[in-house]
Amino acid sequence: MRIKITVLLLTGFLLGINTNAQTTSVVEKIIKTGKTDNQTMDHLDILCNRFGGRLIGSDAYENAAIWAASKFKEWGMQVEMDEAGELPVGFNRGPWFGRMISDNGMYLHFATPSYTSGTKGVQRGHVLIEPGNQAEFDRMKGRLKGAWVLISGENRGWPIDYSEEANSFRDSIKMENAKITLENNKIKKENRSNKGTGKPPKELLPLNEEPALFYKEMCDAGILGIVQSAKTPIRVLYDRKNIDKMTFETLPTVPDIKLDEHQYKIIKQMAKERRYFQLEFDIRNHFKMGPVKYHSVIGIIPGTEYPDEYVIMSGHLDAYDVATGGVDDGSGVSPTMEAARLIMKAGGKPKRTILAILWSGEEFGLYGSKSWIERNEDKLDKISNMVNRDGGPTVPTGITVPNAMRNDFEKICEPLNDINPEFPFKISKREPREKPEKAWGTDSGPFAVKGVPTISFQTGDPKGYNFNYGEIWHTERDLYNKSIPEYQEHAAIATAVVVYGIANLNHLLSRDGYYIEKIDKPVKKKKR
Repeated sequence: MRIKITVLLLTGFLLGINTNAQTTSVVEKIIKTGKTDNQTMDHLDILCNRFGGRLIGSDAYENAAIWAASKFKEWGMQVEMDEAGELPVGFNRGPWFGRMISDNGMYLHFATPSYTSGTKGVQRGHVLIEPGNQAEFDRMKGRLKGAWVLISGENRGWPIDYSEEANSFRDSIKMENAKITLENNKIKKENRSNKGTGKPPKELLPLNEEPALFYKEMCDAGILGIVQSAKTPIRVLYDRKNIDKMTFETLPTVPDIKLDEHQYKIIKQMAKERRYFQLEFDIRNHFKMGPVKYHSVIGIIPGTEYPDEYVIMSGHLDAYDVATGGVDDGSGVSPTMEAARLIMKAGGKPKRTILAILWSGEEFGLYGSKSWIERNEDKLDKISNMVNRDGGPTVPTGITVPNAMRNDFEKICEPLNDINPEFPFKISKREPREKPEKAWGTDSGPFAVKGVPTISFQTGDPKGYNFNYGEIWHTERDLYNKSIPEYQEHAAIATAVVVYGIANLNHLLSRDGYYIEKIDKPVKKKKR
């Protein structure tokens, strides 16, 4: 019996040595290929400059998803096109142009939110400032036909809501303003009566302001479109309030233009001075009949020993179409794809299954990740870790892990300091924290709510390339050349090494001390 036990122990010991040797060999090949034949920026080039902005519901998104799936297959992976939902109509953005026609004319810098109307070809018209009350509307209603109307407020990326609910809300403001106007008329009359008496005049009550307060009336009068001031770089999002209710017969019809604040100021001053000039726009926003399904793309490297246990690496494939999604989230998708390619190229045979997931609909509310979780509740306890990249093109500089994971990550991350001395890597301690009740704003959020570990890299800009996430976030500057090649390439190698290392452990990462039970804080009684 003792001999049998000794043989079994020796066999296990030799198998362990063999497995570790295989893991080391694969990691070495990952690093070598990543340093000599890194294709991260090639993937990003195709995503940004072949397909462009990848809004769900667009041809660009569908084409990018098909291409990504074809690359996973080409590298020898299994592939799932994971249907995450559908939109009632689709949207494709074409070119857009605009200019001011006057003695001091200029080309206009502007954009329009997704899922809003384009022009009917090239449209030219005069400019008016929107009415603020009923009297102003009545005075100018005959001039509204064929006009571009400057509206108040400052662009936040969203279009003006044209729904019946919004019209009803605006009507309530107009009713309130009508009452204020009556009161102001009394004040004006009283001030006139007190003129010369030495009594100080009373101040008029301010009217409630709401951009495009007379939106429906102006549209009925035949305006060409509305124009709102926008800070630069210009940020435009999508029609989130109406998209789920759109049909091909009830699409928006009036362009909603967000114009560079500097040009807006000049044009508004000219309109105030009642100068004659015109604006001309050609905006090619196109719709397609739905429903339009959208899919997350999942590349699968099956586990050899624990196929029903998982490690996830991911980024979101969709991107706003005002630019090309070079950073948000091309800087997450391209290293994820390259990490998968490096593992396959190195002959990786992980013990547990690796899922490389390119999520859909993140920008519309984490649609892809939420949908996957709803349909895969049974897998959540078997996910060792979810590594998500959606924070920009900066380089991995460290990772923060709880004590229960420390030994595993020290072994897994050991090779990272030998890849590039300019990018040292540090492991820090993660203190236990309460499990979030609500998903944060990227695809790891829904996993965290379910208690799945979402240990991802801390990143930085050690070489001082002055990257600014706020500059590109949902703006026209989210382009291919905003990503930083050497950071992106290093991120792909680091992702491949860490994900493969987690997948090759002989156990799932321990969740001990990762989250703590929520502590209900006592409610303080108000002092009377």
